[in-house]
Amino acid sequence: MTVTIIPPDLHDPLLVLLAGLAIDAAFGDMPAVFARVPHPIVLAGRGIAFFERKLNRPNRSERSRRERGIVTVIVLVGAAALLGWILHWLSRGSLPAAVVEALAIAILIAQRSLFEHVTTVGAALVSGGLPAGRSAVSHIVGRDPMRLDLHGIARAALESLAENFSDGVVAPVFWYLMLGLPGLFAYKMANTLDSMIGHLSERYRSFGWAAARFDDLVNLVPALLSGLLLSSAALFAGEAMPGRAFAVMLRDGRKHHSPNAGWPEAAMAGRRGRGARPVARRRHAKRDARGHHPRIAALPAGLPVAGRPRSRCVADGAYHAARVRRGGREAASSAARSRCCSR
Repeated sequence: MTVTIIPPDLHDPLLVLLAGLAIDAAFGDMPAVFARVPHPIVLAGRGIAFFERKLNRPNRSERSRRERGIVTVIVLVGAAALLGWILHWLSRGSLPAAVVEALAIAILIAQRSLFEHVTTVGAALVSGGLPAGRSAVSHIVGRDPMRLDLHGIARAALESLAENFSDGVVAPVFWYLMLGLPGLFAYKMANTLDSMIGHLSERYRSFGWAAARFDDLVNLVPALLSGLLLSSAALFAGEAMPGRAFAVMLRDGRKHHSPNAGWPEAAMAGRRGRGARPVARRRHAKRDARGHHPRIAALPAGLPVAGRPRSRCVADGAYHAARVRRGGREAASSAARSRCCSR
């Protein structure tokens, strides 16, 4: 009997994606590297700032500024997708190419950074109390930390953990699995556009309209996936309550002012029957749906819940994405989504 050994496909999305996630888990944001060269997101930000300076002038009408904002989104997202396609085309079919693609994934998916920032908030609350907690949480939330008490800081950190698990981990993985590097690059540009100009302030209300709406669109499916993943991951997190997490997600997911952030935040809130209520930012609620304050202890408890979904979803989704590219993109795209959602 002859045994044939089939070498692995170096560009199998499963292998490349898992390699990228492993690099990110090992090295994080790579500050030593990006102290010397600009991070890709910094370069994206410079491009956005250039377009904003040239096209978003106060003397223009609201309609004109909105139209120019639409052009900005089309041009920059299209350019990012094209850059991703060029990089993939230039580096196809070799080991160095696979390494380059894995490095791109590691740089653009922020799983370790998210974990570290939220861990820092919990440690600061325990060791330094309210002042240290406010200082730490100010790095991951946009609200005024001086208005937050201990419970408010814990709630804000958990909300940020849930929302950024969707934006910073699940959504980039999802778009990489669907469209490869072009999808990953385009998504990160869309997300950066929303972060910089997708606001309701006087300056950005019209110019940033398209950026905000497009970011909502590209996060619709990943946000739902994130909620489902956080709910199912509660099975493996000690006292967490997966059934409660799923029920709270269904009940409160649509109550958030954002069309997407409510799903993962509500799932995180319900995992132990307490935590960050997804409407807290809008209603300034100090307690969750059951009248409980989120506890400082909920921070370390929330981290494993957010960490559990990654490996199973990524492995299953990447496996089916590999089948997509070998034949029948449409059918296998659906398979990748369903396998991820079913966990």
